Amino acid sequence: MSDERENLSYELFGTAMREMAQAIADDGYEPDIILSIARGGLFVAGGLGYALDVKNLHVMNVEFYTGVGTTLDMPVMLPPVPNVVDLSKKKVLVADDVADTGRTLKLVHDFCAEHTAEVRSAVIYEKPQSLVKCEYVWKHTDRWINFPWSVEPPVVRRENQVRDA
Repeated sequence: MSDERENLSYELFGTAMREMAQAIADDGYEPDIILSIARGGLFVAGGLGYALDVKNLHVMNVEFYTGVGTTLDMPVMLPPVPNVVDLSKKKVLVADDVADTGRTLKLVHDFCAEHTAEVRSAVIYEKPQSLVKCEYVWKHTDRWINFPWSVEPPVVRRENQVRDA
């Protein structure tokens, strides 16, 4: 992997969502549900949901990355797991920010494939080593990615806040 980084701004994210949504529409794929992989996939699902006029958005929590370049041995679905009845016989678009190793996407894709009419995947970035080759990819890269929602450290409480009496 290169030491150079991809830097995605919120403005460029908006462009990526419109371009990916257009590719999905041009392909004739009309998902019934967009299933986001939390956390990064929440942004993608929301952007695609608005652009494709899909209001049925679901969330799946999967833990795999524990830090920069560190992972669990395998991805794990965290509760609540989507109800398979909600996915039954539906066309599902799985949304995430990046297909890096592809292990998280594969877990979710395999889960959906057992219960849905059709499942496809959409990511902003796909890396060459990904186990899953997504149907919709905005950009291919082998670089580490700085996403606008995760590049800054978490907000913490300021110690010297002025409080209303």
